[in-house]
Amino acid sequence: MKTTSQKVLVFEKIGYSLGDLAANLVFQTLITYLAYFYTDIYGLKSTDASIIMLVVGLTAAFIFNPIIGVLADRTNSKWGKFRPWILYTAIPLGVVALLAFSTPNFSYKGKLIYAAATYSLLLMLYASSNLPYSALSGVISGDMGERNSISSYRFVAVMFAQFFVQVFMLPIIISAGHGDKAAGIETVMTWMAIVGTIMLLITFFTTRERIVPTPEQKSSIKEDVSDLVKNRPWLIMLSLTILVFITLAMKGGSYVFYFNNYVDKVALANFIVPVISTLSDLGINFFGAAGFGLFNAGGIIFMIVGISLSKKLADKYGKRDVYKYGLLVATFFVLIFMFFKPENVLFMFVSQILHGFFYGITIPILWAMIADVADYSEMKTNRRATAIIFSAMMVGLKAGLSIGGALVAWILGLYGYIAKESAVAGQEIIQPHSVSEGARLLVSIYPSIPFLIGVGLLFFYVIDKKMEVKIEKELKARREGNA
Repeated sequence: MKTTSQKVLVFEKIGYSLGDLAANLVFQTLITYLAYFYTDIYGLKSTDASIIMLVVGLTAAFIFNPIIGVLADRTNSKWGKFRPWILYTAIPLGVVALLAFSTPNFSYKGKLIYAAATYSLLLMLYASSNLPYSALSGVISGDMGERNSISSYRFVAVMFAQFFVQVFMLPIIISAGHGDKAAGIETVMTWMAIVGTIMLLITFFTTRERIVPTPEQKSSIKEDVSDLVKNRPWLIMLSLTILVFITLAMKGGSYVFYFNNYVDKVALANFIVPVISTLSDLGINFFGAAGFGLFNAGGIIFMIVGISLSKKLADKYGKRDVYKYGLLVATFFVLIFMFFKPENVLFMFVSQILHGFFYGITIPILWAMIADVADYSEMKTNRRATAIIFSAMMVGLKAGLSIGGALVAWILGLYGYIAKESAVAGQEIIQPHSVSEGARLLVSIYPSIPFLIGVGLLFFYVIDKKMEVKIEKELKARREGNA
């Protein structure tokens, strides 16, 4: 295993982080708005939207990601294994992201085919870009402290993307489209595609791959898969990733329905009236969107605070324990939404802020732990297969995202949600009272369950602080000997 200096300059950390900012302009939009886009803007029935999100998402998870992982690990170029993928997918990813949120005037059957096709292409290109990007974090440096630092930079950038999507995107869509959400979302996605493409190119040009497998290290796909299934930390991280992203997709995709169907509009308006006045002066007169945006803003700002503490806590106590207890406390502030009445707006905002803070502590640690799993595998087998390990985690991410997103549309359907396509033309849609209860459960009880199971799994994860130090020392000595 050939290595160079393992120190990474701030300039490179920032350049690397921009890649995740770009990816999350797409990813956060999928989590937050895909179910809403399909049902309330494009006019698909909730059951049809649920099927598309689930089937396409699981196909991407279990077919696209493993293939990309195998190919990326076997890529050899003057730019390394993973950086070329970022370069060649930058423009196509932006174009397809725009197409996936466009609304061509097809028949209903045509809309279903278009939605399935564009969502499939989007997830395939997202895997081709983001999987090698994630694996790149495992070869930029072999120093675990540097990895913790890189992850912190990366996820501050993620929070900026999340902040934009969850706070400003809905009011901007409405404003840009002059009330026409379909036109507005196409305008916003066009600019997001341009900005995201530029950022991915910056990532390519500013990063280096310092951990390079020696030419004699070769392994078959069968050996790589055999290594994975024997790797208990990897199995736990795969399960944890699925569970975490089920919750994120359910919770993130449900908030817009929660504000539209559960939160008391008068109480919300009274709570944020100073901000509403400011927005009205700017020509944005949608207090529901403003309330939804401010709610997300509070959580995201305090997520960034939590992220800023993550490296210091992980360095001192180890990633596993910090992640486990941070996730446990964060879950409490999701579960507590079950007890809020529609007019308890202050409690909703405070709980969102506290959830954001404690969950923020865990955000950078998840991906740093996956890089540790790659090191653990190398220590045990003397073979490094970074991308296939990260691809397995991307399987978990996509599976969780698909299951969670599909559950939002499906559960709303169970509670009687009326989608745009099902409404009588020209009449205002009045949702049944049961939808309000469904929205409340979708931001409290349902998303808490996967988080709590994930906390339980971490009690069986063996890479604690002591093991981290052992892995780093053994691999450093081995790599220096090979060099």
